[in-house]
Amino acid sequence: MGGLPDDGTKGLLSPEWERGFVQAETVLRQGGLVAYPSETVWGLAALPGTEGVARLYAVKGRLAEKPVQGSFASVETAERYVQLPVALRRLVSFLPGPLTVVTDASPLCPVELAPGGRVGIRVPDHPVALELLGRVGGVLATTSCNRSGEPPALSYDEAVACGLADLVLPDGGVPARGVPSTVLDLSSCQILREGAVPAATLLAALEVQS
Repeated sequence: MGGLPDDGTKGLLSPEWERGFVQAETVLRQGGLVAYPSETVWGLAALPGTEGVARLYAVKGRLAEKPVQGSFASVETAERYVQLPVALRRLVSFLPGPLTVVTDASPLCPVELAPGGRVGIRVPDHPVALELLGRVGGVLATTSCNRSGEPPALSYDEAVACGLADLVLPDGGVPARGVPSTVLDLSSCQILREGAVPAATLLAALEVQS
């Protein structure tokens, strides 16, 4: 998106950023797609309950049986969408952060986030991502900003070059680190993908709290 400053998170309070976030919210509520920065890689988001989720699958070339994750504004917001919020609270020291938690979804969870009754929970640790989430009700259907099988975007320019989003938000001076989130199956305490949070650190914390 042109016109937004990219000179540090204090700029998020500027009129230019305010207009940018308003535009991003409008795009999402109208079924569009927004690319945004996180602490891991650039994400691509749609608002649950809109045609944007179907578009998300289409532009990515993503298989219908492969669910997208839910990104949430806070752990407290995410707790409403899971069956066992107490179990999720065991991980508060890692959230917000580069961790995706797969667990059983509650009846409140949008079906597009939990087609098989399970949902991937992510609370990003990035000021732009959290501000965007807070403006649209606290939850977005998300995936990495790339076509399936290609590397994810690691910068604003790469996110724009992907050509998947109707609007791309810059990082506000907080770059993506380029390491994906660690994925944990909470019901079995199994690491499905090791990423930015070391598996040993995560499993040790869960063992201490069990």
